This record gives sequence, C-alpha cells and structure tokens, in this order.
Amino acid sequence: MIIRGGNLSIKGEVRVPGDKSISHRAIMIGSIAEGKTIIHNFLMGEDCLSTVDCFRKLGVNIFISDEDVIVEGVGLYGLKESKDILYVGNSGTTIRLISGILAGQNFSSTITGDESIQKRPMDRIINPLKMMGANISGLLNKFPPLRIKPTKKLIGVEYRQPIPSAQVKSCILLAGLYADSDTKILQPSMSRDHTERMLKYFGANIVTKDNEVYLKPGNKLIGKEIYIPGDISSAAFLIVGTLILKGSKLLIRDVGLNETRTGILDVLIRMGGRIKILNERNLNNEPVGDILVEYSELKGIDIKGNMIPRLIDEIPIIAVAATQARGTTVIKNAEELKVKESNRIKAIVNELKKMGADIEELDDGMIINGPSKLRPSNLKTYNDHRIAMSLIIAALSADGDSNLQEIESIKISFPNFFDILKSIIQRI
Repeated sequence: MIIRGGNLSIKGEVRVPGDKSISHRAIMIGSIAEGKTIIHNFLMGEDCLSTVDCFRKLGVNIFISDEDVIVEGVGLYGLKESKDILYVGNSGTTIRLISGILAGQNFSSTITGDESIQKRPMDRIINPLKMMGANISGLLNKFPPLRIKPTKKLIGVEYRQPIPSAQVKSCILLAGLYADSDTKILQPSMSRDHTERMLKYFGANIVTKDNEVYLKPGNKLIGKEIYIPGDISSAAFLIVGTLILKGSKLLIRDVGLNETRTGILDVLIRMGGRIKILNERNLNNEPVGDILVEYSELKGIDIKGNMIPRLIDEIPIIAVAATQARGTTVIKNAEELKVKESNRIKAIVNELKKMGADIEELDDGMIINGPSKLRPSNLKTYNDHRIAMSLIIAALSADGDSNLQEIESIKISFPNFFDILKSIIQRI
C-alpha cells in the first residue's frame, strides 16, 4: 500500500472500535456465566472473532448483529468438548485466557493458532496452571499446540508473578474459578485489570489491594449487559498522529480510561502533548471519557519501570512520537515486546531507521534522539498490526510516498482504521 505523506493535518471528531481486551473477556466470561450477556460495541476484529469461534465450538450459542453480540451463557460447568481443535488465529489473549478456563473442565481440549502463535512462549501459563494441578502440556513444555486433559480438581495457589502480565494473571484467575480454595496473585507492578473488573461485575468474589489480587471460588457468574468502551490502544495512533501533524485537532469520543491502560496519555502529556479528558463517567465497572488532542511541540523523556505495563502495546507508536520530539527519549524494561506478534523492539527500530530516525535498539527497549525529518521509504510490517499502524502514522509525517507491505494484519484490532483516517486527514 502507498501512503502519501507531507502537508497533512488531522481534524474532526471520531469514535474508535471497541476495546480488544474487554471484547475478548466479555465473550469468555459471558460464556461461563448463567443467563444472557448482551455486548454492545464489540470489536469485530479477527482476534476477537477467534474467541467467538472457540466458544461456539465449546457449545455456547453466540449471535452477532452489527456491533452487538448476544452470548447465551452455559455456566461454569456447562461447556462441552469440542469436536475440533480450537484455533485462535493470531490471538495470544485467546490462547492464554481460554487455557485457564479449559484447565477446570472435565473434558480434553487442544488449542493452537497461526504460525506466529506457534512460536510464542506459553510456559508462563503452563507452569502456574501445573502448580494448580492442571494437566496441560505443549511442545517442549512451551509452545502451542497446547493439550489440556481433565484433572480431579484444581488447587488454589498463591502465585508471585516474575514479570507483570495481564494475560498470565487472567489465565490464573479464570482457572481459580474452578479451584478448591482461594487464589492469590502478587504482581511486581500493576498490569491491566479488565479481568478483575469484569469478574466482579458478573458476581465473582474478587478483591484487589495494591498489587495483590484475591479470588474466592464458589460464586455463580450471572450474565450482564456490557457496553465496550473505545480501545485506547487504537486511539493511540490517532492521538500521536494529531500531536505530530501541524495544525491538527481531534476529539475521540467514548474511550476507555482504565488507569492500567492510560500510561500512553501520561507519557504523551509529560512529553508536552496538549491532551484533555472530557465527559468522564463509569460504564459496567470501566471508566470512560472523551479525549481532546491538539498538535504539540513534544520533548524527549525517559519511559521505564512501573510505567511500562500500562503502555506496553503503545510503545511502537510512542517511538514514532519520539522521533518528532526535541531531545532524547529512552525506553527501558520493555522485554515483553520481544514476544508479541513480532519482536516489536527490533521491528520498529529497523523500520524507523529506514525513514531516517536517530534510533538505537536496546536489549529491553530503545533510545531515540529527535526531532528527525522522516523520509518516505519501503517499509515492512512483520505481519504485526501495531507495527503496521505505527508506520502508517510515521509515513503520514514524511514528505512523499511510502510503500508498506503486509497491512492485512490491521484487521486484527482496528478493522476500520483506513476509513477513519480518510475521514479526518486534510491536505494543507
């Protein structure tokens, strides 16, 4: 695809698709709840539709109409053995979270995914699930396909996470619903807490205190009506585009503002970004609001430590912002980026270098000196949706035509990305 940059600004008002993380969890928790769950503004991206497909194969009736989804929950023990291998496509969230649920069932399951998923490490869920008594295995005890067999009863555990990970935490909590005693998770720092919020909303006995989470099994989950807020990880691309393209101003409506996800806003404001939050409110136990953004002169900052789990998915687009900031931006403690859909550290550094950015790869992050005048280039996306969208925003700020390969992955999380861009980009 050719992206034509130079002399552009962003103007207007938009809504972004429903939050990917919350959409996944609404299907999963709705499926093991009792009664009907109605989900509004569901993300119709490929990853979330993989979750729908898996639970349909497990015997759950799920109906889709426009952006609404109805899930006829079967209760904690109402899932049925799938006749087929459960295929999660490119979704790491699906394979890691569904494993926690399947570990507590009285039937066997096999789960796999695409080529990327088969290379992603699963020992971080296999090991704690085995501590809970689960009968789960993978290739080299690490890679998909994962095979899960019945066990008599899962055991409640106290698990200290070596690194913060919402997917690992969520897997353990979902398995904890089937345990014989309490499950306690101690996090080194807070990671996104959508699972805890939604389990509580559905009636689970779950308490969060500082960086500790306690789950007491035994409560039934009851189906609910859910409105999925706009995904801040999707909004991040539009926010950065607005900040770096002169003369831009954008209002993004109804975005999720969960504090475990708003690290991107905190960082961009520290960099000098003119960002305001309007119309704040709560919807089904999740904070929501509107984000007003204007073009800004950015400055380099350090991004590390406890901040990283709150913006791990947004680091590629933050790197784009940093190429246009005055001074040095240092990103550290982001090793998690190496085991995403691609090695996102190497991917974004390699491609921004092609565009003339002064950027250096670190083992756990990167150093970016700015501002740089980006030049149009032939760019590779590594079949990674977040790399693809980050590079498109970078290409819009370059003066000329950039060519991006393999953009189909964008459908995973932001199916109408190009439609929205076309509606707000103005040529000066």
